[in-house]
Parts: sequence; structure tokens; C-alpha cells
Amino acid sequence: MRRKIPSLQALACFDAAARHQSYTRAAQELALTQGAVSRQIGALEAFVGVALFQRTRHGVALTERGAEYALQVAGRLQGLEQDTLEVMAGQGRSGSLQLAAVPTFATRWLIPRLPALAAVHPELTVHIETRTRPFLFADTAFDAALYAGTAEQVANWAGTRATRLLTEDMVPVCSPALTAGLGQTAPLAPQALAGLPLLQQSTRPTAWRQWFDAAGVAAPMALSGPRYELFSMTAAAAAQGLGLALVPRLLVEPELARGELVVACDQVLPGDRAYYLVQPERAEERPALSGFKAWLLQASATRGKT
Repeated sequence: MRRKIPSLQALACFDAAARHQSYTRAAQELALTQGAVSRQIGALEAFVGVALFQRTRHGVALTERGAEYALQVAGRLQGLEQDTLEVMAGQGRSGSLQLAAVPTFATRWLIPRLPALAAVHPELTVHIETRTRPFLFADTAFDAALYAGTAEQVANWAGTRATRLLTEDMVPVCSPALTAGLGQTAPLAPQALAGLPLLQQSTRPTAWRQWFDAAGVAAPMALSGPRYELFSMTAAAAAQGLGLALVPRLLVEPELARGELVVACDQVLPGDRAYYLVQPERAEERPALSGFKAWLLQASATRGKT
């Protein structure tokens, strides 16, 4: 059956004109004449039966339907370009993996371990993009996702199956200078932390309150302090001596090893969240994903150690 798809040349002209809001600049980018671009877009409009551009005093502008279509076309062309580059590089889909990941886990835990992956799977290339919330795999090119959430959240991600990797146990950390300024050395007793400046994680707004409750310590200022969106930001602020951060230990191992951070107290807050490998619920698993998954499970078993 013949697919109802317009010509690639027409889509390329439309994409360039949509980005520049100009037929002239699109023609310059594509090394075509303005007339050629205009004809291609006219043919595309006839093909889809919808006006994609409207004339203005200053040239052309996308219609409402044209703007929606431009977003879709840009994504498809980008994906096609990526697939082509992979084939040109001799990789192909069999040796590549499209991975969605929460940013701090990808930066702090996964990427430092990719050389170890390359040592056992030199044929595998991992492409990583940021995603923090569940999505429909059918609408993306992702093979899998590294996701942080509760068991309930993972169970409610429709059309997927998940493999639990690491728990998100939280520990209080700070700069060594912070405790040295108090004439003390870490680790401190839990009650000693109640009077120190606390750095808050906006995605875990009650974490400090839970930590002090678990330690049996009254802390009226448990919810006070500057808030940061990412664990990487909170850890960086703690390393600069701005206060105490309550973070998953596995995400600050490099700072602990370098002495930029120390564990301020041995009291651990068991997290209700964990890190999961989430994949679409398909009958067949690609070899690239199977190899990555096996390596990931082995790496996760070290609990964040390098």
C-alpha cells in the first residue's frame, strides 16, 4: 500500500520556511530559488488540503494549523536525520539505544559508568535525552527510560514494565568547613543538625521534616531554607558551605570521595522512591536493550560504588 506522505523536498522546504518565517531565507539555507521553495510549499498545501502559510505585509507567517504541523514535521525530520547519521557511522539501530533519563541520575550516576559499558559492549552507543515524567513510548523513539518514582507511580505508567535498580536512601551532607566552624567534626548527632541551615529540595519539600521525625528530634525550622530544583544544585550549594543537603548518597559519591562533602550524620532516611529502568511492554526486546539492561543490573548491584 502506498503511504500518504508528501515528498521529502516539500517537507524540507516547509520546515526551513517555518523556522525562518521567510521563503527567501529558506531558499538561502537550502540553496534553492525562492520560486522553487514557494512551489514546493504550494504543492504541500495542495497535498494536505490545508493552508500552512498566510501572506503578511512583511512576507509570510504560519497559520494555526501550519504551526502545529511544523512542530510535528521538525521532530520527524530530526529523527530521520539521526537515523541517517547512525547508518552513515556504521552503527545502525542494532548498536544504538535511545534512552530517556532523569537528569541528575544520568549526569551523576550513569554517565561516569558509560566507559565501563563501552568496555563490555563496544558496539553499543547510548543516546540520552532528559525526561522527568512518564510519557507514551509510542509517541517517541525511546527504547527505555531511567525513571525516579514510587512503586505506585511506576505501576501506573500505562503500557510499560519496569525493573527496579536502586533505592533512593537519603543522607545529610555538608561541607567539612561547616562543621569545622562549629568546632566539631562529622558525623554529628541528629539533634545537632536542627540548628544548622537546611537546604531544601523543591521536589522533596517534606524530606527534612521526615528525617528529623525519624530521628526523634524536634526541628521547628525543618521546612525553612533556600530551595533548589535538582539534587545536583542542592549538592553544589552544600559543597559551597551554604548549609546541609539531604540527598541520595549514590548521587554525591564523587564529592564524598574528593572530600568536598562529608556525611553530616549517620541517620539515613529510607526513600519511598527508587530508580527504575522502564521499557515498553513488548513481546520482543531488542538485543541492544537486553545487553544494556544486563549491564545496568550488574552496575546497580554495587550500590553506587565505582
